[in-house]
Amino acid sequence: MRQKALLGGGAKRIETQHKKGKLTARERIDILLDDNSFEEFDLFVTHRTKEFGLEKEKYFSDGVITGYGTIDGRLVFVFSQDFTIFGGTLSEAFAEKVCKIMDMAMKVGAPVIGLNDSGGARIQEGVVSLGGYANIFLRNTLASGVIPQISVIMGPCAGGAVYSPAITDFTFMVKGTSFMFVTGPNVVKTVTHEEVTFEELGGADIHASRSGVCHVACENEADALTKTRKLMSFLPSNNMEDPPDIEPSDPIDRIDESLNTLVPDNPNKPYDIKDIITRVVDDGDFFEIHPDYAPNIVVGFARLGGKPIGVIANQPAHLAGVLDIDSAIKGARFVRFCDSFNIPLVTFEDVPGFLPGTAQEHGGIIKHGAKLLYAYCEATVPKLTVITRKAYGGAYDVMSSKHIRGDINYAWPTAEIAVMGPKGAAEIIFKKEISASSNPEAALKQKEEEYRQMFASPFIAAERGYIDDIIEPSQTRSRLIRALRMLDSKRDQNPPRKHGNIPL
Repeated sequence: MRQKALLGGGAKRIETQHKKGKLTARERIDILLDDNSFEEFDLFVTHRTKEFGLEKEKYFSDGVITGYGTIDGRLVFVFSQDFTIFGGTLSEAFAEKVCKIMDMAMKVGAPVIGLNDSGGARIQEGVVSLGGYANIFLRNTLASGVIPQISVIMGPCAGGAVYSPAITDFTFMVKGTSFMFVTGPNVVKTVTHEEVTFEELGGADIHASRSGVCHVACENEADALTKTRKLMSFLPSNNMEDPPDIEPSDPIDRIDESLNTLVPDNPNKPYDIKDIITRVVDDGDFFEIHPDYAPNIVVGFARLGGKPIGVIANQPAHLAGVLDIDSAIKGARFVRFCDSFNIPLVTFEDVPGFLPGTAQEHGGIIKHGAKLLYAYCEATVPKLTVITRKAYGGAYDVMSSKHIRGDINYAWPTAEIAVMGPKGAAEIIFKKEISASSNPEAALKQKEEEYRQMFASPFIAAERGYIDDIIEPSQTRSRLIRALRMLDSKRDQNPPRKHGNIPL
């Protein structure tokens, strides 16, 4: 019976799975977990349906492999949907198996990783199947912020099935073989008369760049599972633990002189903020999240002195690093995750403001921008900020400023902290002088420089204590590591309440 169970839907269906370029549910678990660490639950479970001839067709495990194992020696719970059994569709028994490991994970405080490859609800079971999904959704919600939840989409994920990954913390997809959508291409064609392929509607590239549903688009299944393992190396097992430290191989006091000349003298000239991040963090190792979505803000995980950190950085190389709707949502979600799981936040700031225009205003930049502000205000983990260049207007406030409980705020000598850019400010403040001048263009340039010296310098903010120190860029790494160590015992809390009302 055990040998029969391990074959899933049978040799022919396994062969079909392989022909599609997909691994089986068990092969995926073998790659994800440490060797020989998987302990399976409910191997012999079968469905209970007697209608539509299903009573004559039963398979052990009923379409989902569940259990626990380890990643780098640390406990995780896993469910892996088996497309070779009824197309991986969810039944009552299937849902009970998933709920069992989720309940166990909450009891012991361990992450849950879901490997999704399913045709959706098992239609023959009707509302019982829908009830099974709802039971999983409830557990996803109650586990949110308590244990890390990761979804890896390895095939189709359609209809109600998409909402479980949507509630989880991170979603990985595989290019070419994984799809997510609420309604498929045929339904879309019937209802809206749009002709669209599976890939165009819900492929990995679309969700990684357009919708933001996918956090990391992977080249193949092995790549997705390897990256999932790497992500787990930065995360604690639950919200009561600290993220896992490692002994740093990169010298803590390493000085990088190239940082001193990385920011261009021309304030309008772009540069890649990732060049700063990789020079500052341990071994240049930066695990980026959402690399293709809202690239005007960069988020991801790294280490400083062996300690995991969450990095949020404006990207001057894209849209000058402005904040817009998508970047605010992306940043807010990441900040809240890090705060939930005790991961310190390091912000690299070069932001000229919020993106203007009717599309942004009508799309709700006010409420969406407020999400990022809310997330930073709410966060009680250690918060460190480095202003590399521009910090203009309300965006200065939003990006982990001292005023919203930023713990340590540094500025480079190239920092410009002001209500708005010198040119725009000069045009408003010195409007009369400029218009009365015989050479308005030269007058504007002179007044622009006056404003820059008077207000845009980091020394003005430092005089008020809004900046803790103005540092040499080359010393950024050592200063941040020292600050992190000082903040290691930080204790901060929000007022007692059921929960806040973030502007969703």
